[in-house]
Amino acid sequence: MNNSGINRANLEYIEQLYTDFKSNPESLATEWRSFFEGVEFAQEGKFGMSDKELSVFQLIQAYRADGHLEANINPLYSPQTSEQLSLKRFGLSDKDLNAKFQVGSLIGKQGASLADIIAHLRKTYCGTLALQASDASPKEQAWLTEQFEGKAAAVSVDEKKNALKGLTKAETLEKFIHQRYVGTKRFSVEGGESIIPMMDYLVEKGTGQKVQEIFLGMAHRGRVNMLVNFFGKGEEYVFGDFNGPLSLEQPVEDFDGDVKYHLGYTSEKKTANGTCRVNIAYNPSHLETVNAITVGMARAAQDKLGGDAFRKNVVPVLIHGDAAFAGQGIVQEVLQLAGVKSHTVGGTLHIIIDNQVGFTTNGFDTRSTRYASDAAKMTFTPVLHVNGDDVESGLKAMDIALRYRQEFGKDVVINMICFRKYGHNEGDEPAFTQPKMYELIKTHPTVRELYVKKLTAENSIDQATADKVYQDAWDRLQKIFDETKQNPPKLKNFKFEGAWKGLRKGTDADFEKATNTTFDLATLKKVGEKLASYPESFTPHPKLIKLLETRKAMGTGKEMIDWGTAELLAYGSLLSEGTDVRLTGEDCVRGTFTHRHAGMYDFKTNQAYFPLADINPKAKLLVAESILSEYGVVGFEYGYSVQNPRALVMWEAQFGDFVNGAQIVIDQYIAAGEAKWQQMCNLVMLLPHGYEGQGPEHSSCRIERFLQSCAQNNMQVCNLTTPAQIFHALRRQMHRDFRKPLIIASPKSLLRHPKAVSSLEEMAKGSFQEVIADTVDKSKVDTVVFVSGKFYYELLEEREKSKKENIALVRIEQLYPFPAKQVTEVLKSYPKAKTLIWAQEEPRNMGAFQSVYFKFADVVAKAGMKLGFEYVGRPERSSPATGSIHRHKLEQAEIIKSIFGA
Repeated sequence: MNNSGINRANLEYIEQLYTDFKSNPESLATEWRSFFEGVEFAQEGKFGMSDKELSVFQLIQAYRADGHLEANINPLYSPQTSEQLSLKRFGLSDKDLNAKFQVGSLIGKQGASLADIIAHLRKTYCGTLALQASDASPKEQAWLTEQFEGKAAAVSVDEKKNALKGLTKAETLEKFIHQRYVGTKRFSVEGGESIIPMMDYLVEKGTGQKVQEIFLGMAHRGRVNMLVNFFGKGEEYVFGDFNGPLSLEQPVEDFDGDVKYHLGYTSEKKTANGTCRVNIAYNPSHLETVNAITVGMARAAQDKLGGDAFRKNVVPVLIHGDAAFAGQGIVQEVLQLAGVKSHTVGGTLHIIIDNQVGFTTNGFDTRSTRYASDAAKMTFTPVLHVNGDDVESGLKAMDIALRYRQEFGKDVVINMICFRKYGHNEGDEPAFTQPKMYELIKTHPTVRELYVKKLTAENSIDQATADKVYQDAWDRLQKIFDETKQNPPKLKNFKFEGAWKGLRKGTDADFEKATNTTFDLATLKKVGEKLASYPESFTPHPKLIKLLETRKAMGTGKEMIDWGTAELLAYGSLLSEGTDVRLTGEDCVRGTFTHRHAGMYDFKTNQAYFPLADINPKAKLLVAESILSEYGVVGFEYGYSVQNPRALVMWEAQFGDFVNGAQIVIDQYIAAGEAKWQQMCNLVMLLPHGYEGQGPEHSSCRIERFLQSCAQNNMQVCNLTTPAQIFHALRRQMHRDFRKPLIIASPKSLLRHPKAVSSLEEMAKGSFQEVIADTVDKSKVDTVVFVSGKFYYELLEEREKSKKENIALVRIEQLYPFPAKQVTEVLKSYPKAKTLIWAQEEPRNMGAFQSVYFKFADVVAKAGMKLGFEYVGRPERSSPATGSIHRHKLEQAEIIKSIFGA
């Protein structure tokens, strides 16, 4: 409830509430009790309130809601006046300033003059810490009001000294690097140094509020400083990076490294209340992408502890840039994930470092809103605005934000308005585009200088001590600098510890040998029975009854198994072995093509039932529909997979090509994360793919884009043709002792294709096949056609019609890592082969052709075979597919004809 809307017209309603208050105060909501408590507006037992009292009441509410509009939150510019807080707006004037008002009791000033009431409100809501939370729930508003208006605990002298120490470390590191490495990029924190003591304060207070672990995601600005002065990364590594590239302790052939202000780190910080593990996620230059990754990592850590009951123990913190928070859509996607059951983390602490400038762009060109933080209003998230020059207001904001998060399990934003001392990087000239701002910045004292002045004035510390703290910090840096020049450190290799214990790095040899993915047949049948079961009290949709009967017959081996059943059997088999299974996507519960039905909804009550959820109390199943997002959700699931490599983590696109909305995550993390950061992951992406005449946006998952990014065994790309293959591919992910992302071009037409079926025995006793050879008489074959995915079945149908026994159809199920060994064996088994054909549905410049062409050339050359190589498929196109079903059929027939003849 926002009380600022109360007026004479609804006084009758207030009078009724007052009557209720007199008889039973507990029956009223908190905010109404606080309104009436300590205030006697009764006249002869009835509620009465003069127009002036009502006006002052409205004024108080206006300051609570809009005091931030006149707050002293900008270190460079003076506050502006706002019509929202003018006396005239409330029917008041300067003549009323000396009048006394009972309604002042709302802020602990009963009977105070209007002048005193306003002075108190301005001190509370218009200082260097301001509140913007008028869209929060009444309960949350009341809580936040109490934080501002109640008696706050003073910052102790020790806390002040710690804050000064943090500011000193931050300032000296920046100035030292600025002098020793002139003009070198470091993206300094200068102007926003308060963030360092604020983070220290978060850990100190957090360990007293159940916090055991923090995951931090942040962009470049201040990152080097944060790594050193908050995470405790040795300055020698930073100086070593500036001096020249550091090598690994143990060389890794495919490790390329990354720039110093992208790197992650993990450490443990000891406090009076216990130890807190702190992690900073690796971050590419796509600044806000790390938001999704970080919350995904936090969710995985919470789930490993036990889920919902442990959200308070693990806290994600995101540090944003102002232009990025306002301009990047990933921010909105992550904000929308906050309250969704499958992706909630119990609240994220967002901190905006508002430099008041983008890369070179003025603030008013970076957004259409008053504040950089206004995107958070979309989810009614409270915002605490802080003047970056006032470190103690920053500490108070951090304290309130943390306790709000722990109390309500929701996101909260700290918008720290500060400035950027230099340009976007230290070699940039910001005065080209912000001449007036940088005239102010040039003479503006540092946060540390301002704080020393404050502390010496209040006798918390003397100038000599402050100077010594600074000099000691400087001398320490000089000593480390000198030692580093003599003895550069070596970077530490990734350690397979914690959740990664027992795992290792994958090698070339690993992809040439099979993985044992067999599973006990009797147990698999039990899983199959479970798939088709539901409680007696459950009423399935009438159309599902037949499907469940068929699924039971499949699961018990009475009928051949289709794709959806095989996939669920894979989940059930892994769950029964103790492996957690997590699948999210826009329509993944029933499946976009109504094939999965991992969960069912009671036809009468709408209650969900997931047959596999209780198959093993030691393993968790989560299959959940996500928000309509690719970028944010894929990032989240990637982060989850990094943090929990022991879980099968999957994301399914509604249609395969929709994954292009997550291209940044694919390029910067999934494809390159291991080479840049030694950061491995196990994410599976299911991308419906196949040309069925459904138009440009529903045909291709852009396999070519993934294959173009494939190198150094960084990920696996598969286009499968049988249910047994999806069963073994998913089990292989978890049964190997190393981790790689898996991209599956999953089918649409094969979900119900009469020939795309497998037996229960093929799953229980079989294994994954990178290449599936043909069963034709090999002595008659002169043409070997390699094909991938559902196109195989169309070629097979045509061969059966044409009875062309000279053509072998070989399926490549794994496009990368390219199975050269298996392909060589298959080719050698056709001694009379003269022609090798790569057949695909996709245009020549798409699909797998551009990738496999060179792979086949290598295989043929190394084997000493003399084979002609031909391409059969659509010609080069700019659009993935035609929008006409008739044209599609003609094109498809033409491709097939070119292989088998008229």
